[in-house]
Amino acid sequence: MEIEERKTKIEDRIFTIRGKQVMLDRDLAKLYHVETKQLNRAVKRNIERFPDDFMFQLTIEECSRCQIGTLNIKQGQNIKYLPYAFTEYGIAMLSGILRSESAISANIRIMRAFAEMRKMLPQIGNINDRICLLEYHHISMKEQISHTIDKVEFLMNKLQDNAPTTFKQGIFFDGQIYDAYAFVAGLIRKAMKRIILIDNYIDETVLTLLDKRAEGVTATICTRMVSKQLQLDIKKHNKQYPPIEVQIFSKAHDRFMIIDDEVYLIGASIKDLGKRWFGFTLMENTTADELIERI
Repeated sequence: MEIEERKTKIEDRIFTIRGKQVMLDRDLAKLYHVETKQLNRAVKRNIERFPDDFMFQLTIEECSRCQIGTLNIKQGQNIKYLPYAFTEYGIAMLSGILRSESAISANIRIMRAFAEMRKMLPQIGNINDRICLLEYHHISMKEQISHTIDKVEFLMNKLQDNAPTTFKQGIFFDGQIYDAYAFVAGLIRKAMKRIILIDNYIDETVLTLLDKRAEGVTATICTRMVSKQLQLDIKKHNKQYPPIEVQIFSKAHDRFMIIDDEVYLIGASIKDLGKRWFGFTLMENTTADELIERI
């Protein structure tokens, strides 16, 4: 398995389908060192965690047009199994139900691969994926490539400028999972020296989100309780990646995120962003040092 993974980069297993970057169940299963049917059974047992923007099943037409992997779909051939495609959010959710050491390690590498793909998309556009998009939308190659590159450059410029973090307050509604995720990721990316998260409910997905911080930025989580499983996740994470310090702190009811010298009040746990309505506020009359002294 290790030899096979070296030959094929994770980035090569990421496809663009229905306008989304996804990975197929069989490729994820190989990375997690489980059988595909075992992975899908685990998903079905937790299906309420996988809405349509987290996971969807490919159609025969999509498999045929995109020529994915070795499906070898022939005209008139009966297909007993159509693969499931998982978006980045679906893959992050998989980390909550597949808790083996190899699955946790693979999930971290996959999240980093998606991040690298976003950075390099204008230069490494996959030809097969672009052809699939061209046929699917029935527009010319020149127009589609131009439109795609312009859109990606626009989004990347907004991320680099930390556009989501210019808002001082606002509300995210249920279903705005990506918008809320992008907002918090923008806060984390703009940190220059420290991030302190005060949140009583965390899981391993919070560790992955904090890994988006810049090199040299410290990260600390203050939470009221750390389960044995989470202790193991933190230990394994810190052996491989820049460490995240976790402190027991039970005095806070609300959630706060300190970014350098700014303090944000966030109305939902980071792991549950976008599931229900929540608001955020930049607390301009509260200093970071004031909170830190009381922790």
